[in-house]
Amino acid sequence: MALCEYEIKDGVALLTLNAPPANAYSYEMFREMDDALLKARFDEKVHVVVITGKGEKFFCAGADIAMLTKATPYFKYNFCLHANETLLRLEHTPKLVIAAINGHCVGGGFEIAMAADLRIARRNAGKIGLPEVTLGVLPGTGGTQRLARLVGKSKSIEMMVEAKNFSPADAQSLGLVNHLFDDEGFMAKVLEYARQFCPPGKAAMAVGRIKRSVQSGMEMALEQGLALERELQAELFASEDAREGLSAFVDRRTPSFKAR
Repeated sequence: MALCEYEIKDGVALLTLNAPPANAYSYEMFREMDDALLKARFDEKVHVVVITGKGEKFFCAGADIAMLTKATPYFKYNFCLHANETLLRLEHTPKLVIAAINGHCVGGGFEIAMAADLRIARRNAGKIGLPEVTLGVLPGTGGTQRLARLVGKSKSIEMMVEAKNFSPADAQSLGLVNHLFDDEGFMAKVLEYARQFCPPGKAAMAVGRIKRSVQSGMEMALEQGLALERELQAELFASEDAREGLSAFVDRRTPSFKAR
């Protein structure tokens, strides 16, 4: 049984975390997720990546606690390191990544979702939060860093030390969730949303370069970020898609992009 299922649907790579009932992640699941991300990155037919959880109850409940209680300190440290490397790969893959939060999304599960570029939650999906302090630890798969970047220092500290879970609607009001979709047909709606970023309707190369410019540029000084932006823009100006987009604008017609 694959712990991270992989399939392609009309230009969208769907990665499904598959460890019922809670889709808690293990070292093996992160290895499979890493492999799936690399496969999607190098597949010319893939333009968007969607990550979700198996079933309707859980997106991901975080790390497998039974695994951690049995592990040595050396393994725990290296497991966190590997998980961080995988989520950094997810952030830096030059293709849009969407987390489809179909159920409870807590602890390390929320850390995975925060590493995505966009988050879409099922309206009644359950709870979202980082309760690690109740276990005597901190959100160690990038949670302290990504949450602070999303909501600011003070609010992120409050959320983590209080260990309160919140609803998808509350997450949207905090800017942690981009869209709420109704329960019925949730995944079909997510995939329909994802396809809008695929050719021929959208220039997938430009979408990917926008992501790279923001994800990398935000960690740089302004001048460095602007230099990165210029470099990526130069790449796009040399692309077939840019020529098509500019010509279509002049000709007053709908462009047909090819991700080239």
